[in-house]
Amino acid sequence: MLEQYVKKMLTSPVYDVAVETPLQPARTLSERLGNQILLKREDLQPVFSFKIRGAYNKVAQLTDEEKARGVIAASAGNHAQGLALAAQKLGIKAVIVMPKTTPEIKVKAVRARGAKAVLHGDAFPEALTHALKLVEEKGYTFIHPYDDPDTIAGQGTVAMEILRQQPGSLNAIFVPVGGGGLIAGIAAYVKYLRPEIKIIGVEPDDSNCLQAAMQANERVVLSQVGIFADGVAVGQIGHHTFEICRRYVDDVVTVSSDEICAAIKDIYDDTRSITEPAGALGVAGIKKYVATHGIKGQTLVAIDSGANVNFDRLRHVAERAELGEQREAIIAVTIPERPGSFKAFCEALGKRQITEFNYRYNTEKEAHIFVGVQTHPETDPREKLVESLRDQGFPVVDLTENELAKLHIRHTVGGHAPHVDTEQVFRFEFPERPGALFNFLNRLGGRWNITMFHYRNHGAADGRVLAALEVPEDERHLVPEALTEIGYRYWDETSNPAYRLFLG
Repeated sequence: MLEQYVKKMLTSPVYDVAVETPLQPARTLSERLGNQILLKREDLQPVFSFKIRGAYNKVAQLTDEEKARGVIAASAGNHAQGLALAAQKLGIKAVIVMPKTTPEIKVKAVRARGAKAVLHGDAFPEALTHALKLVEEKGYTFIHPYDDPDTIAGQGTVAMEILRQQPGSLNAIFVPVGGGGLIAGIAAYVKYLRPEIKIIGVEPDDSNCLQAAMQANERVVLSQVGIFADGVAVGQIGHHTFEICRRYVDDVVTVSSDEICAAIKDIYDDTRSITEPAGALGVAGIKKYVATHGIKGQTLVAIDSGANVNFDRLRHVAERAELGEQREAIIAVTIPERPGSFKAFCEALGKRQITEFNYRYNTEKEAHIFVGVQTHPETDPREKLVESLRDQGFPVVDLTENELAKLHIRHTVGGHAPHVDTEQVFRFEFPERPGALFNFLNRLGGRWNITMFHYRNHGAADGRVLAALEVPEDERHLVPEALTEIGYRYWDETSNPAYRLFLG
């Protein structure tokens, strides 16, 4: 099997449109991690993503009859741009079905290359279903974004370059995983020529279709797929890709959105380039793998797979990068309501830099403080800060990993409602698109009084809502069914300490 893929790679015409990208040292990150970290800069391709390789290799292999029918694909954006450029180069009509949540920069890029972009569904599976429907209706030739031998072989040309550029010491290659085309291609080539090199997949922890399949030893369908890293938002690993991955991928690492944001910052610090969330997975995976296994002195490659990110999403990335790097702690502290207490707390923090501070009078006896404090994972970890404050007599609640605190409370502190005693609090999440918030409000309001509402979206792929409902005790059993009917993900936060301290 590997030999067939390697032959396809060696004869691939990808360089008609693709370029050989550099394998660039990440000097700052290397020094910090105690390993040589190399970045394979696929963000420097003409479409700012490796996807041009697989798309062009597949289209170039089509028969004249298949080309004449026109090509179609479903894609979150990068395969779409690759196919659009490939079709333009070969003079073929192209239609791309993209989820409605696709960053606008990717949609515009597809249209700029002469392809027709059709927006359908909230995630890749829905776009794929619609694309296949159009194949039946219009007779287009379907170009799969990852689950096709020619596509896999095109992506595998990345590995050809890596082994040529780094012929000496190379311990592991960390590869972003969506449907598996890139990692399957890299694994096929590397394991055929240098089987001692580890191939490690990296996935978001809320979109881990390869990890789930490896654990089950069969392809599985995720019940939900996170869309922050939209380039890898896939609910099931491909059939062809899994046949390679199950045999030749050594490990799969999952990372959080905060860890991805921190990796985007790491790449920026070393290259002054801005990577999309999916493109930063390799670096995020290296950092986690090194920390978990205590690796030192090795040569590790991260595939920087793409740079197609909406500019306004960078606000979200910048805010969460410090949390992902463990360089900020979010804590709640209760202090006595008497002169000098506030000063004493500030003295207890010492010379640490405060990143955010919210004070709210609570009762005649005590006050609650919501504070962000700059920390350092090695020299001044969060745990040391919390322990120090507790030793000095301050009750502390660590909210750094609390999603409600990170998304909402830090922006709504000070909203106690002492006369509302039947309040229930819920956090909601839904794909961000025009009309989504209105639809949510329209379906939520009416039955119970809304006593608090906070909506925040600043570049994330999804909208976030914090809402409180005034629900009589004898009707509380009706709430879960009513919220489920709305159709959006939700969490009951009524008992969350962040809510109790600052809003309850």
